[in-house]
Order: sequence, then C-alpha cells, then structure tokens
Amino acid sequence: MEGASTKGVLSHLSLLEVQARSRKTQQPSRVKELRAKAEALMVQRDQLKAEIETHKNLQKLRAVMDKQCANEEEEAMDEDSENSQLLRLMARHTQLKDLLHAHHIIGGYNVIKTRQGKGLCVSVSTGYEGVYLETYNLEMDLKPTLRISRHNIPPFIPLSSLAEQSNMQTDVRTLLDPLSQHLNAFAGRKQQLKLVKELHKSVEVMESNVLCSLLVLMVTVPREKTAVLCALEYADHTRCLPTRVHFECADKELPDSPEWKKNHSLLLETPVHKALTTMRKMGNIV
Repeated sequence: MEGASTKGVLSHLSLLEVQARSRKTQQPSRVKELRAKAEALMVQRDQLKAEIETHKNLQKLRAVMDKQCANEEEEAMDEDSENSQLLRLMARHTQLKDLLHAHHIIGGYNVIKTRQGKGLCVSVSTGYEGVYLETYNLEMDLKPTLRISRHNIPPFIPLSSLAEQSNMQTDVRTLLDPLSQHLNAFAGRKQQLKLVKELHKSVEVMESNVLCSLLVLMVTVPREKTAVLCALEYADHTRCLPTRVHFECADKELPDSPEWKKNHSLLLETPVHKALTTMRKMGNIV
C-alpha cells in the first residue's frame, strides 16, 4: 500500500511539473498577444483623439462660415498651413451638403423675388441618371391672386390643366410637384433617345415625336438578319418607361418566341438604352 501511495504522489507531482512547464512556455506568447492588443488600442485611441480634434475645428469653422464673420477665429489659424486649408475645404463641403439637404427638403425649387417683391420666379431643374439637364422657369404674380404671368415650359406640357387642378393659392407645391414630374419624365425620355443614338449605332430610330411619347426602332436579329420594328408608346407622361411595346417583322412567329417575350418584358421594365444593351449581350440583336 505504501508503495502504491508513493507512486501516486510521484505521479501527481510529475503532472504538476508538466503543467508548470506548460505555463512557462505559454506565458511569453500570452504576454506578446497582450502587448500587441495594447498597441492596437493605443493606435485606435490616437485616431479617435485626432477625429475629435478635427470635428471640433470643423464645428468652429462652420460657425464662422455660417455667420460670415471669420475675423478673429480664422486669424487664429495658420493661413499657410496645409491642415488649415484642408479643414476649410472639409467645412465648406459639409456646409454645401447641408444646403443641398435643405434644398431637397423644400422640394428642390429655387425661388427668388422679382419686381420689388410683387412677383416670384420659380426654377424647376430636370435630370436623369445623375446628369442635370434643362432648367425651366415660371414667373408668378403674387397679387391680387397668385397666377403664372410668364414661363418657358414646353407647350406640350399641360401647364394650364395642372394649374387648374392644383390648389396653388394656398400651396404652390400642388402645382410645382406634378409639373416637375412631367418635366423630369420628358427629360428622361429625351435623354434615353439621345443615349440610344449614341450607344447603339446598329439600331435605327425610325420615328419619334417632340414629347418623346412615341419611339419606333428598327433592330436586326443576328442569324436570320431579320429586321424587327419595335414600337414603344409612353401613354403615362409622368414616367420614363413605356406603357406598351409592340413588335412587327416578316417572321410572324418571332414576336411570340420565348426570347422575344423576354425582350418585350425587358423593354417595358427597363430604360430603352439599357434594354437594348441587354438584348445585344443575349445575342437577340446585332
């Protein structure tokens, strides 16, 4: 029994010795890991300090720029310092972003007083896919009632009926919002037609009108060299997408084929210049 007890004690002591050696070998790697973590935290701390300082300087510059009196505050900064110039650019950038946000909130219309406050001039900008296009203007008399005196809205835009349907005497945006919708949809359709001509030289524009509410294109099927007429009708003048697409060709079965049924859906759901690109990639047109 005594021998067994001694053997058990020695075995336990041996196990403790192995564990102690294991801890000694693990300790350097653990210390190294903690040091790396501490260094990363210090770098993060320094970055946060720099960001806080930059934010404070930006807030200070924004206050100066908003009040338009940059005497004492700007003199305190080094005019020739690259950091100060960068901060001024950043402050100007945030100021312009705030102005654009405010401009979007009020509907995106530029309004200025005319004739010593007796009238207003409202500008309605148009754009498509991030590109600014034409700007249209309405000059409005304020008294005795609000009415449109002059404008450069295209004659095919139903300005008179939009004015009659609106409640412009109490809320002028009931006129401007639908008008902007009509103008932007027209600008978008017009821009699509321009892009078709620029991007798709093999597609022939057979017919279009000034409102760009009708577009007839001739495309060619690659293998059979069959010509297909694609007629797109835009009955909803507040949208850039067609409400009806119709195909005509000598092969009467082609419009009902699975490929051209997909093309039909594509042209209804996608701007025409992008739809034609997809059709060409799929090998449906040259």
